[in-house]
Amino acid sequence: MSFRALVLIPLLCLVQAVGAWGAGEKPLRILTSFYPMYVMTLNVVGDTPGVTVECLTEPFTGCLHDYQLTPADLKKLATADLFIANGAGMETFLEKAVRQAPKLKIIEATKGIPLAFPDNPHLWVGISGAIAETNAIARGLAEADPARAAAYEKNAAAYVAKLDALRQKMHAALDGVKGREIITFHEAFPYFASEFGLKIAAVVEREPGSEPSAGELAATIRIVRQHHVRALFAEPQYPAKSAEVIRRETGVPVRVLDPAVTGPKDPRQAREAYLKAMETNLQVLREALGE
Repeated sequence: MSFRALVLIPLLCLVQAVGAWGAGEKPLRILTSFYPMYVMTLNVVGDTPGVTVECLTEPFTGCLHDYQLTPADLKKLATADLFIANGAGMETFLEKAVRQAPKLKIIEATKGIPLAFPDNPHLWVGISGAIAETNAIARGLAEADPARAAAYEKNAAAYVAKLDALRQKMHAALDGVKGREIITFHEAFPYFASEFGLKIAAVVEREPGSEPSAGELAATIRIVRQHHVRALFAEPQYPAKSAEVIRRETGVPVRVLDPAVTGPKDPRQAREAYLKAMETNLQVLREALGE
């Protein structure tokens, strides 16, 4: 092999490698605020080369009520290219994050979406809300990273199709149920209840861990009896001692509804976590409320 060939072959390989990345396709590190945003973003990113997705909080954290940033969180924020948050008041630490990493681009998944419950940020718990937030994340990523916009849009469309199929399945199963009044132990479910025509007769613990007073418990027990509520719905992420008190007094069973705020960390498993949680919720509701 000639000296000229020995020089040209490595140069050709270098040119091909640069061309494969394409203009502007530099590595992109995305940080999400908590588990629902992690799941949606993983589905929007898919297997797009050069893009990594990490969750700021651990997958067992749950909703970010009064969450305080740690030194490790601040380091993650400082090295991320994009930060994806739910917004609508869920991440109370957003202002601090902006101060700590002023160059960090933030995408709020609820921004621009009309909220039926303006003081409640749990939009994703209703499947229509999850669809809206997934599309918002895809638009935000496409705008911030136009070189990969087509991949984000394609992946988002595929995930939205799965969400829509599940939404239709749940409507078919739940639209005919007779018992529609439920009691929950956290204010995570207004969007979910609205989606499927359920009525939340009472919320016992408005914030996780906030034990109700004796008077509030007595009032809830009266509601259960007067409205013939068929089930009390606690959440797997939080203990609900008061639910057992109400169960003992009324005989109404305690079931579990999952707002999909915790799950496996492994990206492959996490991509399916929301769909699996809602499938389980469907089964629980069918058993609790009857056909």
